[in-house]
Amino acid sequence: MNLQNKQTTGILAALGSAFFLGVSPVFGKLAINLGLSPLAVVALRTSLATALLFVIVVIFNRSALYIFPVGFIGCMMAGVVNGFGSLLYYMALYRLPASVGQLLYSLYPFFVAIWLALDHQPPSRLTLARIALAALAVLLLTNVAKSSIDTTGVFMMIGAALLYALHLPINQRVLYEVPAPTVTLYTLFAMSAVVVPAYLLFDRSWPTTAAPWAPVIGLTLATFLSRLSLFFGIKRIGGMQTALLGLAELLVTILFSYFWLHENLTPLQWLGAFGLGLSLLLVRFEKSPKEKHSPHDGWLSWIRSPGFTKDIWPPYQ
Repeated sequence: MNLQNKQTTGILAALGSAFFLGVSPVFGKLAINLGLSPLAVVALRTSLATALLFVIVVIFNRSALYIFPVGFIGCMMAGVVNGFGSLLYYMALYRLPASVGQLLYSLYPFFVAIWLALDHQPPSRLTLARIALAALAVLLLTNVAKSSIDTTGVFMMIGAALLYALHLPINQRVLYEVPAPTVTLYTLFAMSAVVVPAYLLFDRSWPTTAAPWAPVIGLTLATFLSRLSLFFGIKRIGGMQTALLGLAELLVTILFSYFWLHENLTPLQWLGAFGLGLSLLLVRFEKSPKEKHSPHDGWLSWIRSPGFTKDIWPPYQ
């Protein structure tokens, strides 16, 4: 695959992930409003998405079950980190208005930039400019009337954004040599190993036959598709660009609210939508991450197979 096609595929995958991430809070909030606890929602959607992907891999592509030991450890790390982040996210979503929670969670590209800089992958000037533009757009998009805010929920959502950002560069390292479906499967497995015990230990309320299964199923499919497309995007264009494109989920949420809930956008929100769209379009001018970085550098450089050499890099195609 040539560089141009690789970048185009990565952009489309990242935007696909953003779409499914954008509809996920809608299904999650609906399930919570209809009676499921936040821990039950996150446990059900993660475990069901893991089971679905496992069945698909076993039936259609058993070779995707193979992963080298260090890569497996990397996926476990990323999954555990993101598992705790998911718990914080849904508990915060229970406490906060959706718009405020989405604003706080949308800070994760800033944290991605920090983690990647620590891994010897400093952002380019264009990336920094796009982060600044996206941050301004997020503020405009989530412009709401002043109201009392749950401080605990705020810190939970910031923690969720921090942990979500951390799992991206970890998985990016594994994706240098491992196909995206394999990384998705083992990362979801590790997430389930965190969220399911948390539900069983601290909730214990079993969903009844009257439980809102429709939004849970919708959330499960959105989780499955968003994770798979997320890692395809990271593999092709890197964690930082995927994170920035992931901010399109705000546009998705706003559009679904506009058409489904008949909520009108203010002029400032339309301006924010334009700014975020411009930030997303500028990804076409970003350089491929392999031009600036060697996977032998950084604090995550230990995540590679024993036979890894520069001769077999760039990543798996």
